[in-house]
Amino acid sequence: MTAMAKNSGSSAPFVRPPSDQDGFSAAIATPEPPGEFPYTRGIQPNMYRGRLWTMRQYAGFGTAAESNARYRYLLAQGVSGLSVAFDLPTQMGYDSDHAMAGGEVGRVGVAIDSIEDMGALFDGIPLDRVSTSMTINATAIVLLALYVGVARRQGVPIASLSGTIQNDILKEYIARGTYIYPPRRSLRIVTDIFSWCERELPNWNTISISGYHIREAGSTAVQEVAFTLANAIAYVEAAQEAGLDVNRLGQRLSFFFNAHNDFLEEVSKFRAARRLWALICRDRFGATNARAMQLRFHTQTAGSTLTAQQPDNNIVRVAIQALAAVLGGTQSLHCNGRDEALALPTEEAARIALRTQQVIAAESGVANTVDPLGGAWAIEQRTAEIEQEARDLIAKIDALGGTLAAIESGWIQRQVQDAAYSAQQAIDAGKQVIVGVNRFQTDEPAGIELLRIDPEGERRQADAVRALRQSRDAATWRSCMASLERAAADGTNLVPPVLAAVEARATLGEISDAMRRVFGEHRDQLA
Repeated sequence: MTAMAKNSGSSAPFVRPPSDQDGFSAAIATPEPPGEFPYTRGIQPNMYRGRLWTMRQYAGFGTAAESNARYRYLLAQGVSGLSVAFDLPTQMGYDSDHAMAGGEVGRVGVAIDSIEDMGALFDGIPLDRVSTSMTINATAIVLLALYVGVARRQGVPIASLSGTIQNDILKEYIARGTYIYPPRRSLRIVTDIFSWCERELPNWNTISISGYHIREAGSTAVQEVAFTLANAIAYVEAAQEAGLDVNRLGQRLSFFFNAHNDFLEEVSKFRAARRLWALICRDRFGATNARAMQLRFHTQTAGSTLTAQQPDNNIVRVAIQALAAVLGGTQSLHCNGRDEALALPTEEAARIALRTQQVIAAESGVANTVDPLGGAWAIEQRTAEIEQEARDLIAKIDALGGTLAAIESGWIQRQVQDAAYSAQQAIDAGKQVIVGVNRFQTDEPAGIELLRIDPEGERRQADAVRALRQSRDAATWRSCMASLERAAADGTNLVPPVLAAVEARATLGEISDAMRRVFGEHRDQLA
């Protein structure tokens, strides 16, 4: 075991640099220059000296009009890209007047039932000049179609649209649970989106392969890298089977990682993921295009580390986590609000979170140097360890028959659950200190203002979707829905009929139900 591994996480005041006998070779100590394969030190030679990361603030609550007001506020405060949070009914394919939506409409994100809602969400926001990220998975095809439909209403050429749709359904089975259809049916929808966007939306990132939610579910840093890249392997394999070229597809893949508490480990994690993905693309898939081998990723600070106790401490946690993401070379960043362990963030909390990024960018000086921690023995050693440990986990998944088989058997889910249990045991025993929770407690109340969701918003949203069904052209709607079901059954690309349906004012729930009738619904074997 190396000196780094022996002391990682310990309270030792000094850890000696390893010698050559420890296996810390000159090759590890001095990796390739920034911008060169396998991109350990960054995907661009000059990184932030040429262009800062995109500063996004993940936001969405209540109705489309309420969220639109928050987006306009964030843009006025200096946000350089929007990131949309959708409520649970939208994520699960239910309209706001559905019985399953009761009590959840607009609670953890914005409620979107139709093209009218999507139009209100982006009212006054020119879609050809703003990059939009949408965190949506099971219903990603519907939300993408709604976004395209609104762009057409604005008169925006859809080829000019830029942004990302998460569209990462595999991690839902692993960690998050907002799935609808069985995994193999869902993977067909993902590849249909890949194919259509390659032709029609050349500047759109067709997937954001997410380790974030895997880490939030309790995984280790190594598991976050391994399971994220294993999912990516499954997507690329499915795309290749559908006839797509990895050298083209790879340029539109993006990733989404968590910035957690262990500062040096997190910096190393980002570097290891970048290197490992480049090697996988070259050696496993035969990629030759440099951009197709570059792991481009968005980062969000770790919501699971935020505490309801002493919430102002969360500002410090978020700043440290954000700095780790920047030093690790992220292309895009969201900072959580200090109050998110208690409620959705207020405008004040969102502003502080944005200012955290702006202070790092403008005042800390870290953007002036590419990979500032590169060459530090602790960083290089941990980078190498994470890469190898993640590679070993991916090999285990391959031996189980691949990612889909490992998900369907529950193996990946059990690994995450076991890691989460171990982490909680360490907190409960006081071995892992959480300031304000299991040490340095106080009895003082939180004392901060919280965002309150208008309780009448759900009724208004349900009334609106019912009114829409009454006002649309019924014959056109029926024709579009029939075409959608036929496409689902016969294997035709699903994006065009979904787009036609949303423009005929079909609702998200109706479109989801049409595919439910053909594909069925998934039931977790571990439930």
